[in-house]
Amino acid sequence: MIHPSADVQSETIGENTYIWQFCVVLKGAVIGKNCNINAQCFIENDVLIGDNVTIKCGVQIWDGISLKNNVFIGPNVTFTNDFIPRSKQYPKEFLKTLVDENASIGANSTILGGITIGKSAMIGAGSVVTKNVANNTLVYGNPASFKAYVCDCGQKLNAHMKCKTCLKRFVEKNNTISLEQT
Repeated sequence: MIHPSADVQSETIGENTYIWQFCVVLKGAVIGKNCNINAQCFIENDVLIGDNVTIKCGVQIWDGISLKNNVFIGPNVTFTNDFIPRSKQYPKEFLKTLVDENASIGANSTILGGITIGKSAMIGAGSVVTKNVANNTLVYGNPASFKAYVCDCGQKLNAHMKCKTCLKRFVEKNNTISLEQT
């Protein structure tokens, strides 16, 4: 469903995707199925958006940004794609930013270009993310820094690396975590 007030130029949009009022989606953008793109969003050309992605109001997705499946982008999140922007001067290639599967970015966060936000990572509201974020990691602040490990379901893990909600257990090795093999 595309709202009549939206300017959607891309023909590569998956089924059951909703694009709401006053959105602009440029011709080269690729958007998956079952997405929800809220009002007043702008999506540039060199953008890949996976399936089941939610983008809340007031977000701009610039060239070079990829959002994998099941990503949540909170309202007014700001992405960047150029370290040295100048008016009417364009880089040969924009910085590539990847938001991996199942990651969530809280409202009003700023994501600098050229980084990767790992699978199931969570970025707290109002954060400024200046470097890569590992899988299953909660970061927040300015600059965003490590606060806790989180389960795929989003809950913080306890001191024994176990989720109290879904009971998954993780193991830590070299500052990264993975699901415990049973």
